[in-house]
Amino acid sequence: MLGAFAQMALQGAKDDAERRHISMQLIERADNDKEKYIVPEFPSEAEWLNTSENLTMKTHLKGKVVVLDFFTYCCINCMHILPDLHDLEKKLSVQDGLVVIGVHSAKFENEKISQSILNAILRYDITHPVVNDHLNAMWEDLDISCWPTLMVLGPSGEVLVSLVGEGNRDSLFTVCETAVEYYKSKGKLTSTPLPIELYKENLPQTPLSFPGKVAATGDKLAISDTGHHRILITTRQGVVLHCIGGKELGWVDGHYQDARFHSPQGVCWSVDACKIYVADTENHVIRMINLNDETVTTIAGVGVMGTDKYGGSPGRDQPLSSPWDVAVGPPHEDILFVAMAGNHTIWGLFLETATWQKGSEHKKGVCMNYAGSGKEENRNNSYPHRASFAQPSGLAMAAEDPYKCMFIADSESSSVRCIHFKDGAVKPVVGGERDPMNLFAYGDADGIGIDAKLQHPLGVAWNKEEQKLYVADSYNHKIKVIDPGTKSCQTLAGSGTPGKADSTNLQLVWFNEPGGLCVAPGGQEVYVADTNNHSIRILNLAEKSVKELPILFTSSETETDHKSVVSSITSKRAVVIDVPPIDVSPEAELSVTLNIKLPEDHKLTADAPSCYQAYLNGETVELKGLTRLSSLHPSPSFSAGTFSSSATIRVEAVIYYCSQDGGICLMKELVFLIPVNTCSKDSLPELVLSYTLPAAK
Repeated sequence: MLGAFAQMALQGAKDDAERRHISMQLIERADNDKEKYIVPEFPSEAEWLNTSENLTMKTHLKGKVVVLDFFTYCCINCMHILPDLHDLEKKLSVQDGLVVIGVHSAKFENEKISQSILNAILRYDITHPVVNDHLNAMWEDLDISCWPTLMVLGPSGEVLVSLVGEGNRDSLFTVCETAVEYYKSKGKLTSTPLPIELYKENLPQTPLSFPGKVAATGDKLAISDTGHHRILITTRQGVVLHCIGGKELGWVDGHYQDARFHSPQGVCWSVDACKIYVADTENHVIRMINLNDETVTTIAGVGVMGTDKYGGSPGRDQPLSSPWDVAVGPPHEDILFVAMAGNHTIWGLFLETATWQKGSEHKKGVCMNYAGSGKEENRNNSYPHRASFAQPSGLAMAAEDPYKCMFIADSESSSVRCIHFKDGAVKPVVGGERDPMNLFAYGDADGIGIDAKLQHPLGVAWNKEEQKLYVADSYNHKIKVIDPGTKSCQTLAGSGTPGKADSTNLQLVWFNEPGGLCVAPGGQEVYVADTNNHSIRILNLAEKSVKELPILFTSSETETDHKSVVSSITSKRAVVIDVPPIDVSPEAELSVTLNIKLPEDHKLTADAPSCYQAYLNGETVELKGLTRLSSLHPSPSFSAGTFSSSATIRVEAVIYYCSQDGGICLMKELVFLIPVNTCSKDSLPELVLSYTLPAAK
């Protein structure tokens, strides 16, 4: 009864008493079974996150009821159960005898990297230990078949029950509560704490936190500052005009300062630029920002995740499921389209009474399915409701002939698709493959149609001047460009390696899981929400360059002290090295070299984003070369010039390295602070910053 039958019995219970009775039967059977199945130990090579040491079943978790959450961070269904786990942890703590362990079993190659998982942990505010099972060893040993799967274990590591998929909150809570009570009465639980060390407690303060999307109109930008649960309206130079919402999450309508969001993603401007529509993802609602009266109003959704795949109710009565992007568009500017990632569909919200397909009329405020069956597939069809999507996450409108369609970043199928407004037909553009059930047809390849390969794209933007479509190919860390006429897809910018580097050579630029992008009026600039770099990057198509947009808060915002801010790459854990003051002439150009020495029998960690960054008086210094460290020999160098009377150079470095056998990996953050004194005499032409990294113990 440990498998599907147990889950069916729990879900079929008529009330909590019956569910509790079934739970007790499962627990007693497992406890008294002399041949009970004990889960194997965690793989020794697996890396742990949110802990100060590797956990084991035999030591740290013995005497605990353990919930193993098998997840992959791209999966919307996995995201949906995180609130359940968070509430469970608030109800039953480690001291009570319950522990939640995230077992990350990657779908995409990019998700196997621990740093990528760590960014997801921070985005989703996961506060329990997570193990990176990058070889899927536990997945295979325990015969896990899909994401998400929850496996509840007794205090000796015996399996009590497995719960597959989302929607098992009541069963999970009842099993865990019953197990804690039962084993506590038997004296088998301990209150011993775990060596939990949350990385989020040492994060540097940045003006943006995991920005998801960006939208442009005129000379303004709307930025979803997702990790800070707010929307910023800025000029295209980065001056913050309005900060809407607060850094604490919530669901509150009202004035800008009173409003609250929860991990907002998609943003789009109304045609008259007097309103901004917001996909308030974790609140499962659509919000409207009115710039005239500076208020925020909920216009669709009920504040909790719904399961309805068809809709048709007035917006405020219609449950939604993880809306990820929004777009106002043709054939009617009075319809707001929604990428409903949570149930794999595309919806429409009528902003005014308007006609739908086949001339049917719908009243203002109605919210309903536009395309998609709700099945998670890559299925194209001439009939929109027979087509299927796989976690659609980005929308872009091409209103003009010959296209007259809506482009969709269909993330889990790793493809870009389109819906034609004339008849609602859903057709492929690039990526994916012909088998609609295959959601693993991903890669990184330029080409035409299905020969082009993407990896979990999250954003699309239409350039009507160039008649081109730009794609945030998120897990390939690239921006790609599509000619929809020929279905040709080519890499435009990005090296394909996660990191952060601006450049006048687009192939030497580093992004880190860019989640959204928009084309500015005039078609010469593309603004990129570079999510894991906590920044907005400007891709200049004419100059073929990428640079970061500094965020400048006005006098009403005190957090930046009126200075442009560029995101730090280090945290409070960094080792700070105070370098003695140096003398330079005001117009001098100083060459600075990093001399970072690896200990004997150590090497840089392959594919990890080791990098460096430099500032002069808080502004980034133009770097000669790359800010990613692919090798420490020769060391990277850069130049800084035009010094003020009291300047400070700050050099940051993040180094990932491991022992030659790969058994132990480390990360070291360094900050060099160099005061600069100006003088009229000959100045120091070169400065060498040296540091020897400690060996693994």
